[in-house]
Amino acid sequence: METLEPRHKFYNNVVKRLFDIVLSVVAMILFCWLYAIVAILVKVNLGSPVIFVHQRPGKIDPKTGKEKLFGLCKFRSMTNDVDENGVLLPSAQRMTKFGRMLRATSLDEIPELWNILKGDMSFVGPRPWNKKALAYYTPAEHRRHAVRPGLTGLAQVNGRNAASWDKRFEYDLYYVENVSFWLDVKILFQTVAKVFKHADIIEAGKQELFWDYRKAQWEAGTVPRPEEMPEPHS
Repeated sequence: METLEPRHKFYNNVVKRLFDIVLSVVAMILFCWLYAIVAILVKVNLGSPVIFVHQRPGKIDPKTGKEKLFGLCKFRSMTNDVDENGVLLPSAQRMTKFGRMLRATSLDEIPELWNILKGDMSFVGPRPWNKKALAYYTPAEHRRHAVRPGLTGLAQVNGRNAASWDKRFEYDLYYVENVSFWLDVKILFQTVAKVFKHADIIEAGKQELFWDYRKAQWEAGTVPRPEEMPEPHS
Protein backbone atom coordinates (compact mmCIF):
# COMPACT_ATOMS: atom_id res chain seq x y z
CA MET A 1 0.00 0.00 0.00
CA GLU A 2 1.53 3.28 -1.08
CA THR A 3 -0.45 5.58 1.18
CA LEU A 4 -3.52 5.64 3.38
CA GLU A 5 -4.35 9.25 2.54
CA PRO A 6 -7.04 9.96 -0.08
CA ARG A 7 -6.72 12.71 -2.64
CA HIS A 8 -8.38 16.08 -2.01
CA LYS A 9 -7.66 15.82 1.70
CA PHE A 10 -9.05 19.28 2.52
CA TYR A 11 -12.40 18.45 0.95
CA ASN A 12 -12.50 14.99 2.52
CA ASN A 13 -11.43 16.03 6.02
CA VAL A 14 -13.00 19.48 6.35
CA VAL A 15 -15.60 20.41 3.75
CA LYS A 16 -17.18 16.98 3.47
CA ARG A 17 -17.30 16.59 7.26
CA LEU A 18 -19.08 19.94 7.56
CA PHE A 19 -21.64 18.86 4.96
CA ASP A 20 -22.16 15.57 6.82
CA ILE A 21 -22.89 17.35 10.10
CA VAL A 22 -25.30 19.88 8.59
CA LEU A 23 -27.12 17.42 6.33
CA SER A 24 -27.48 14.73 9.02
CA VAL A 25 -29.00 17.22 11.48
CA VAL A 26 -31.39 18.56 8.81
CA ALA A 27 -32.35 15.04 7.73
CA MET A 28 -33.02 13.89 11.30
CA ILE A 29 -35.27 16.90 11.89
CA LEU A 30 -37.14 16.61 8.59
CA PHE A 31 -37.62 12.86 8.80
CA CYS A 32 -38.19 12.40 12.54
CA TRP A 33 -41.81 11.49 11.75
CA LEU A 34 -40.63 8.73 9.39
CA TYR A 35 -38.17 7.50 12.00
CA ALA A 36 -41.00 7.24 14.54
CA ILE A 37 -43.32 5.39 12.13
CA VAL A 38 -40.66 2.87 11.11
CA ALA A 39 -39.67 2.32 14.75
CA ILE A 40 -43.28 1.53 15.67
CA LEU A 41 -43.69 -0.82 12.71
CA VAL A 42 -40.46 -2.62 13.58
CA LYS A 43 -41.61 -3.00 17.19
CA VAL A 44 -44.98 -4.42 16.10
CA ASN A 45 -43.66 -6.72 13.37
CA LEU A 46 -40.30 -7.84 14.74
CA GLY A 47 -40.25 -6.96 18.44
CA SER A 48 -37.35 -5.58 20.43
CA PRO A 49 -34.76 -4.24 20.20
CA VAL A 50 -35.94 -1.88 17.48
CA ILE A 51 -32.40 -0.68 16.73
CA PHE A 52 -29.78 -3.24 15.77
CA VAL A 53 -26.19 -2.25 16.62
CA HIS A 54 -23.33 -4.14 15.01
CA GLN A 55 -19.59 -3.57 15.23
CA ARG A 56 -18.20 -2.53 11.86
CA PRO A 57 -14.74 -1.35 10.75
CA GLY A 58 -14.51 2.37 10.02
CA LYS A 59 -11.80 4.76 8.90
CA ILE A 60 -8.20 3.78 9.58
CA ASP A 61 -6.81 5.36 12.73
CA PRO A 62 -3.51 7.07 11.77
CA LYS A 63 -2.11 6.33 15.23
CA THR A 64 -2.59 2.56 15.01
CA GLY A 65 -2.75 2.04 11.26
CA LYS A 66 -5.81 -0.15 11.81
CA GLU A 67 -9.49 0.26 11.08
CA LYS A 68 -11.36 1.78 14.03
CA LEU A 69 -14.45 -0.20 15.01
CA PHE A 70 -17.76 1.54 15.64
CA GLY A 71 -21.34 0.52 16.41
CA LEU A 72 -23.38 0.70 13.19
CA CYS A 73 -27.04 1.52 13.93
CA LYS A 74 -29.83 0.07 11.80
CA PHE A 75 -33.48 -0.79 12.20
CA ARG A 76 -33.68 -4.52 12.69
CA SER A 77 -35.02 -6.42 9.69
CA MET A 78 -34.91 -10.01 11.00
CA THR A 79 -36.54 -11.99 13.76
CA ASN A 80 -34.61 -13.67 16.59
CA ASP A 81 -35.98 -17.12 15.75
CA VAL A 82 -33.78 -20.00 16.92
CA ASP A 83 -33.68 -23.76 16.36
CA GLU A 84 -34.30 -26.44 18.97
CA ASN A 85 -30.75 -25.93 20.31
CA GLY A 86 -31.19 -22.19 20.80
CA VAL A 87 -29.00 -21.30 17.81
CA LEU A 88 -30.14 -18.47 15.53
CA LEU A 89 -31.65 -19.71 12.28
CA PRO A 90 -29.95 -18.72 8.99
CA SER A 91 -30.59 -15.16 7.84
CA ALA A 92 -32.84 -16.26 4.96
CA GLN A 93 -35.18 -18.02 7.41
CA ARG A 94 -35.32 -15.04 9.80
CA MET A 95 -36.06 -12.49 7.08
CA THR A 96 -39.75 -11.57 6.95
CA LYS A 97 -41.78 -9.86 4.22
CA PHE A 98 -41.68 -6.68 6.31
CA GLY A 99 -37.90 -6.98 6.71
CA ARG A 100 -37.45 -7.39 2.97
CA MET A 101 -39.49 -4.24 2.42
CA LEU A 102 -37.30 -2.32 4.85
CA ARG A 103 -34.15 -3.37 3.04
CA ALA A 104 -35.56 -2.86 -0.45
CA THR A 105 -36.48 0.74 0.42
CA SER A 106 -33.32 1.25 2.54
CA LEU A 107 -35.50 2.41 5.43
CA ASP A 108 -33.49 0.15 7.72
CA GLU A 109 -30.53 2.49 7.12
CA ILE A 110 -32.17 5.63 8.63
CA PRO A 111 -30.51 5.25 12.08
CA GLU A 112 -27.12 5.55 10.39
CA LEU A 113 -27.74 9.30 10.31
CA TRP A 114 -26.63 9.19 13.95
CA ASN A 115 -23.39 7.48 12.89
CA ILE A 116 -22.84 10.23 10.33
CA LEU A 117 -23.42 12.98 12.88
CA LYS A 118 -20.99 11.33 15.32
CA GLY A 119 -18.31 11.11 12.66
CA ASP A 120 -18.23 7.32 12.36
CA MET A 121 -19.58 7.54 8.82
CA SER A 122 -20.23 9.90 5.93
CA PHE A 123 -23.15 10.15 3.53
CA VAL A 124 -20.89 8.85 0.76
CA GLY A 125 -18.07 6.34 1.07
CA PRO A 126 -17.35 2.61 0.92
CA ARG A 127 -20.01 0.63 2.79
CA PRO A 128 -18.87 -0.73 6.20
CA TRP A 129 -18.74 -4.51 5.95
CA ASN A 130 -18.64 -7.14 8.67
CA LYS A 131 -15.41 -6.82 10.68
CA LYS A 132 -14.73 -10.50 10.00
CA ALA A 133 -13.90 -9.53 6.40
CA LEU A 134 -10.76 -7.65 7.48
CA ALA A 135 -8.84 -10.87 8.03
CA TYR A 136 -9.38 -11.77 4.38
CA TYR A 137 -8.26 -8.47 2.80
CA THR A 138 -5.13 -8.13 0.75
CA PRO A 139 -2.91 -5.21 1.94
CA ALA A 140 -4.10 -2.99 -0.92
CA GLU A 141 -7.76 -3.64 -0.11
CA HIS A 142 -7.39 -1.99 3.30
CA ARG A 143 -7.14 1.31 1.43
CA ARG A 144 -10.95 1.35 1.13
CA HIS A 145 -10.86 2.40 4.80
CA ALA A 146 -8.75 5.49 4.11
CA VAL A 147 -12.01 7.46 4.16
CA ARG A 148 -15.06 7.24 6.39
CA PRO A 149 -17.49 4.48 5.40
CA GLY A 150 -20.68 5.72 3.78
CA LEU A 151 -24.44 5.41 3.85
CA THR A 152 -24.08 4.91 0.12
CA GLY A 153 -21.12 4.62 -2.18
CA LEU A 154 -19.83 4.18 -5.71
CA ALA A 155 -20.20 0.39 -5.49
CA GLN A 156 -23.82 0.78 -4.34
CA VAL A 157 -24.80 2.71 -7.46
CA ASN A 158 -22.89 0.30 -9.71
CA GLY A 159 -24.45 -3.03 -8.88
CA ARG A 160 -24.82 -2.93 -5.09
CA ASN A 161 -24.92 -6.52 -3.78
CA ALA A 162 -25.30 -7.86 -7.33
CA ALA A 163 -21.74 -6.78 -8.16
CA SER A 164 -18.88 -9.20 -7.55
CA TRP A 165 -16.68 -8.64 -4.51
CA ASP A 166 -13.73 -7.76 -6.75
CA LYS A 167 -15.79 -5.12 -8.56
CA ARG A 168 -16.93 -3.65 -5.23
CA PHE A 169 -13.29 -3.29 -4.15
CA GLU A 170 -12.48 -1.73 -7.51
CA TYR A 171 -15.23 0.89 -7.12
CA ASP A 172 -14.31 1.60 -3.48
CA LEU A 173 -10.63 2.10 -4.24
CA TYR A 174 -11.48 4.32 -7.21
CA TYR A 175 -13.61 6.45 -4.89
CA VAL A 176 -10.78 6.81 -2.37
CA GLU A 177 -8.44 7.99 -5.11
CA ASN A 178 -10.96 10.37 -6.67
CA VAL A 179 -13.18 11.63 -3.84
CA SER A 180 -14.60 15.06 -4.69
CA PHE A 181 -17.69 17.19 -4.16
CA TRP A 182 -19.09 16.49 -7.61
CA LEU A 183 -18.49 12.76 -7.36
CA ASP A 184 -20.34 12.72 -4.04
CA VAL A 185 -23.27 14.69 -5.52
CA LYS A 186 -23.43 12.31 -8.48
CA ILE A 187 -23.47 9.25 -6.20
CA LEU A 188 -26.22 10.74 -3.99
CA PHE A 189 -28.50 11.41 -6.98
CA GLN A 190 -27.83 7.95 -8.42
CA THR A 191 -28.61 6.43 -5.01
CA VAL A 192 -32.04 8.07 -4.91
CA ALA A 193 -32.81 6.64 -8.36
CA LYS A 194 -31.65 3.16 -7.30
CA VAL A 195 -33.81 3.22 -4.16
CA PHE A 196 -36.94 4.17 -6.09
CA LYS A 197 -36.25 1.48 -8.69
CA HIS A 198 -35.43 -1.14 -6.01
CA ALA A 199 -32.51 -2.08 -8.24
CA ASP A 200 -29.65 -4.58 -7.64
CA ILE A 201 -31.05 -6.04 -4.41
CA ILE A 202 -30.15 -9.58 -3.35
CA GLU A 203 -31.98 -11.01 -0.36
CA ALA A 204 -30.15 -11.94 2.84
CA GLY A 205 -28.74 -15.45 2.71
CA LYS A 206 -28.72 -15.54 -1.11
CA GLN A 207 -25.43 -13.75 -1.74
CA GLU A 208 -21.99 -15.31 -1.34
CA LEU A 209 -20.21 -14.20 1.82
CA PHE A 210 -16.95 -12.37 1.22
CA TRP A 211 -14.82 -14.77 3.27
CA ASP A 212 -16.18 -17.76 1.33
CA TYR A 213 -15.44 -15.92 -1.91
CA ARG A 214 -11.90 -15.11 -0.78
CA LYS A 215 -11.24 -18.66 0.46
CA ALA A 216 -12.19 -19.93 -3.00
CA GLN A 217 -9.69 -17.49 -4.50
CA TRP A 218 -7.01 -18.75 -2.12
CA GLU A 219 -7.72 -22.33 -3.12
CA ALA A 220 -7.58 -21.42 -6.81
CA GLY A 221 -4.34 -19.50 -6.29
CA THR A 222 -5.72 -16.30 -7.84
CA VAL A 223 -5.13 -14.33 -4.63
CA PRO A 224 -2.20 -15.04 -2.27
CA ARG A 225 -2.96 -16.14 1.26
CA PRO A 226 -2.14 -13.62 4.05
CA GLU A 227 1.09 -15.38 5.01
CA GLU A 228 2.28 -15.06 1.40
CA MET A 229 1.62 -11.32 1.14
CA PRO A 230 4.07 -8.54 2.07
CA GLU A 231 3.25 -6.31 5.03
CA PRO A 232 1.41 -3.10 4.04
CA HIS A 233 3.21 0.22 4.46
CA SER A 234 1.52 3.30 5.89
